[in-house]
Amino acid sequence: MSGEFQPKIVAFLCNWCSYAGADLAGISRIQYPPTIRVIRVPCSARVDPFFILQALQQGADGVLVSGCHPGDCHYLTGNYVARRRFSVLHDLLTFCGIEPERVTFAWVSAAEGERFARLVREVTEKVQKLGPSKKLVKVL
Repeated sequence: MSGEFQPKIVAFLCNWCSYAGADLAGISRIQYPPTIRVIRVPCSARVDPFFILQALQQGADGVLVSGCHPGDCHYLTGNYVARRRFSVLHDLLTFCGIEPERVTFAWVSAAEGERFARLVREVTEKVQKLGPSKKLVKVL
């Protein structure tokens, strides 16, 4: 596995649900790939599409945005706002020629540690198949 491409994935996780789900996965010792770098945000609606583009520009091979399930947002409608933004971003990435599969949006609750681990495995496999991101990466 050491010779295989290991992607760098930035994960923006909602503090109330998805981050707690990731914490549950860790506490439960559920194994998942060490490919993600977690950024805890108060709500998935706080994730500006420019944050995602900047992560890709600075060398991330993929981005995961995860929030509360619809109807369970601690800020009432934050996850609906995030879902609309993600839909627009998906279209923008397609228009720009960037694989939209590099960005994943998912719902994970605080009680879904196993689901979080499975999601990280799926996102990692998907990004591995795409290979290293080269479209937006800034060359220094």
